[in-house]
Amino acid sequence: MFFIIHFSTLAAQKTIVSGKIFDSETKEPIPYANISYQHSMIGTISEMDGGFFLSTLNPTDSLLITSVGYEVVRKPIKKGIKQDFVIWLKPSSIALEEVVVRPGENPAFRILKEISANKKRNNPDRFKSYQYKSYTKLRLDLNNIDKDLKDQRLLKDFSFVFNYMDSSEVFSKNYLPLLISETVSKFYYSKDPLIKREVIEAFKVSGIKNKTISQFSGKMYQELNIYDNFITFFDPGFVSPIADFGRLYYKYSLEDTAYFDNSRCFKISFKPKRKQERTFYGYFWVADTSFAIKKFQLRVSSDVNLNLLKDMIAINEFSKINDSTWFLTNEDLIIDFNLTNKTYGFFGRKTAVYDSIVINQPLPDSIGNIHTETYVEEKKLDRDSTYWQNSRKAGITEEDKKTYQMVDSVQKVPMYKTIYGLGNMLFAYYIVAGPVEIGPYYTLYSTNPIEGSRIRLGGRTSNQFSTKLMLGGHVAYGFKDERYKYGAYMNYMFNTNPRIDVGTSYYHDIRQLGKSENAFLDDDFLASILRRTINYKLTMVDQYNAFFEREWVQGFSNTIAFKYQTIYSTVYVPFIKVGDTIDQGHITSTEITFSTHFAFHERFLTGKFERSSLGSKYPAIDLDLTYAPKGVINSTYEYFKIQIKISDKIETNPLGYFKFRLTGGKIFGTLPYPLLKLHEGNETYAYDPLAYNMMNYYEFISDEYVSLFAEQHFQGFFLNRIPLIRELHLREVIGGNLLYGKLSDRNKNVMIFPTGLTGLTGFSYPYYEASAGIENILKLIRIDAVWRFSYLDHKNIQRFGLRAVLQLAF
Repeated sequence: MFFIIHFSTLAAQKTIVSGKIFDSETKEPIPYANISYQHSMIGTISEMDGGFFLSTLNPTDSLLITSVGYEVVRKPIKKGIKQDFVIWLKPSSIALEEVVVRPGENPAFRILKEISANKKRNNPDRFKSYQYKSYTKLRLDLNNIDKDLKDQRLLKDFSFVFNYMDSSEVFSKNYLPLLISETVSKFYYSKDPLIKREVIEAFKVSGIKNKTISQFSGKMYQELNIYDNFITFFDPGFVSPIADFGRLYYKYSLEDTAYFDNSRCFKISFKPKRKQERTFYGYFWVADTSFAIKKFQLRVSSDVNLNLLKDMIAINEFSKINDSTWFLTNEDLIIDFNLTNKTYGFFGRKTAVYDSIVINQPLPDSIGNIHTETYVEEKKLDRDSTYWQNSRKAGITEEDKKTYQMVDSVQKVPMYKTIYGLGNMLFAYYIVAGPVEIGPYYTLYSTNPIEGSRIRLGGRTSNQFSTKLMLGGHVAYGFKDERYKYGAYMNYMFNTNPRIDVGTSYYHDIRQLGKSENAFLDDDFLASILRRTINYKLTMVDQYNAFFEREWVQGFSNTIAFKYQTIYSTVYVPFIKVGDTIDQGHITSTEITFSTHFAFHERFLTGKFERSSLGSKYPAIDLDLTYAPKGVINSTYEYFKIQIKISDKIETNPLGYFKFRLTGGKIFGTLPYPLLKLHEGNETYAYDPLAYNMMNYYEFISDEYVSLFAEQHFQGFFLNRIPLIRELHLREVIGGNLLYGKLSDRNKNVMIFPTGLTGLTGFSYPYYEASAGIENILKLIRIDAVWRFSYLDHKNIQRFGLRAVLQLAF
C-alpha cells in the first residue's frame, strides 16, 4: 500500500523544465529552437532570448533540443521535479566532398500545399452537425506581484494569501491565484438551421454561485480555428500558420516524424518573417494522408502591437474519431493580460477536454426549444464531490485545491468587502452601501451657462435589495437659475436570458436636444471642462417614459415604448410661430414607438439588469416606427417617424477592420423644429463616433435624411513598418461622416428657427467631414484630426479641429 500511494503521488507531480539556449561559439541566444520530450508530442520552441519552459505530468526520460544548423543535444530528465538548464548548441560542421547544389523546395512547403488542398474536408466548419460533452477549468491569477507587497499595513488582514503565491517560468512573473471555476456542459451545433447551444449541467467557482460567470466559464468566448486564414483573437486578426498565403508571413521547417493514432505525422515549426506583424511562432503536427492537424502550439510574437493582451500560448490537440475525421479533444490556453510590463495584471488559464463526440447526427428535439446560446440548468448546478471526481477529465491539482481554499478564506475578511466596494465604484461609477448604490459620482458637480454651478445627488437600489426590481432617481439644484430638478425610474426584470423587462421613468430636468446617445451626460463633470463653446442651447424638459422589451431569441428583440413630453422654450431657444411675436412657452407631444433589433447570433455580457453587447459576426439592424396621435394627453401634433440603421464591423485582415453605420429616416407631418430631426452635433473636444464632430448643436435639421459613418482601423499596418516609430505601438485610423438631408417647405414655416439653425439644402449638397487619427497612444488615448468640407459659410464653426478620446482596446 505504501508503494502504491508513493508511486501515485509521484505520478501526479509535474515535471517542470526551463532554461536558455545559446550558440556555443557566438554566445548569443538561439530563438525558435525546438525543445521536446523524446518519443512524445510534448514540446515547445525557445523565445527570442533563447528561453523556454515545459511543464507536463507525462514526461519521457530525455529532452531533445534541435535547431537547423546545430548538432542535436539530448538531456536526461528527472521526473516529478523542477529543473533548469543552460544549453549550448554547437554549430554543425561536416566535411564533404565537392557537391553540386541545385534549386529545390523546402520540404515543409509540399506539406503546406497538401494542407491547403485538404482544408475543406478537415475544417470543423464542414460538419452538418455535431455534439459533445466538455469539462472546462478556468483559472484567474493576479500577476506581477511584488513580494514586498505583503508587508504593506493596508494588506495585513490578507497576509495569509501570500502563502499561495507562485511564479510562472513561462512569463517570468510572480502570480497570486484569485479564482478557479469548473464547468461540465453539453454542446450542440447544427449548420442548417444554424444552431449553437451549450447546456451547462454543473458549475463550481471559488465558492461563488453566479449564473453570469457560469455562462462564460463553460465555453470561452475565444474560439481558435487554425484552418481559418485569419484567427480572430480578442479583436486582432492573426495570420494562421496554415493560411493559404502563410509563406508570405512565416518561415517553416520540417522538424520530425512520428506515429500517433496509427497515423504517421510530420512536425513543422514556424516563425514570423518580419517584426510586429500579427503572427505567431510555434509548431504543428499534421497527419500524412489526410493532412489534418493533429496538434498545434501557438504563441503570440513578442513584438506584436497589442495592448492588454501581452502574451498568449494556445495548445490544441485533435483525435481521430473515425478513419477520416479528426476532432478537437484537448485545449489549453494561457493568456497574460497587462497594460504594461510593470503593472499588475492577470493570467487567464483554460483547460478543456471534449469527449462523447457525435458527428452529423440530428440534434435532440429539446435543443430546439432553447432560445439562448448558453443555457444553465440551475436546478442541477449543485453537485457533490463524487460527481466532480468522476467528471474531472483534466484532473485538479494541489494548486487548484489551494486556490479554492484561499478564495473562500479571502471572502471572510471584513476588509474584502471594502476593497470590493471601491473597485465597483471605480468601474461601475456607483458607491455600494448595502441595498442602495449612490452615484454616478461624475455627476455630483458640473457647470453650464443656464444653471451656473450645479450639484446632483443620485442613486439606485443594488442587487442586495432585489435582482428583479431596480428603483432609482436623482435630485439636482442650479445655483444660477435657483431651480430644483429631479427624476425617478423603475425597472422590473422578468427574465435575463432571453431578456424580458418593463420600466418607467419621469424626469424634470434640462436636456441638450440633438445630442448623440454616446455623448457626455448633460451634467457630466467632463462635459463642463471639455466644452469648446459656451452652450446656451440647453432646454428644460418634462418627460414621462414607459417601455416593455421582449427578446425572442438572443439578438432578436422588440420594444414598445410610450413617451409623453413637454419641452419648454428659453431666451436662446424660443418657440415663436411664423408670423407671430409671442413665445408660446412650450411644446407637448405624445409618442408610441415600436422598435426591432436584430443581430444574428449576437453575444452579450449579461448582469442582473444591465448587459453589454459583445457583437455579432453579422450586421446589426435597428428599425424604429413612431406614431404621435394628436389630442392624446394634450398632444398638439400628429406625425409619423420611421428610422432604420444598419451597422457592422468587418474584418479586413491584414489591414485591421472596417466599421460602418448607415442610417436613413423620414418624418411625415407638419411639425415645429424641436420635434424634427436635429442632427447630432458635438461641441466638446472629445471624439464622438455617433456624432458629427465638427457640427454644432442646433445647426442642421431635416425631415428626410440618409447618413453614412465609416471608419477603417489599420491596427498599425503602416506605422509598424517604420523603424523607431513602430516601438511606440501606434495605430492608424481614418474615417468620414456623410449626411444627406432635406427639409420640406411645410416644416420651414411652422416656427421661427433659433439663430444658427438651418435645414440641409437637399441631396445635391451634403454635409461631410473626414478624420485621420492615431490610436493606442500610451495604450489609452486616441487623437483625431477632423476636417469639415461643406457649409463653410456658417458662423461660429470650426473647419479643422483635434478631438481626443480614452479607449481601451486589445
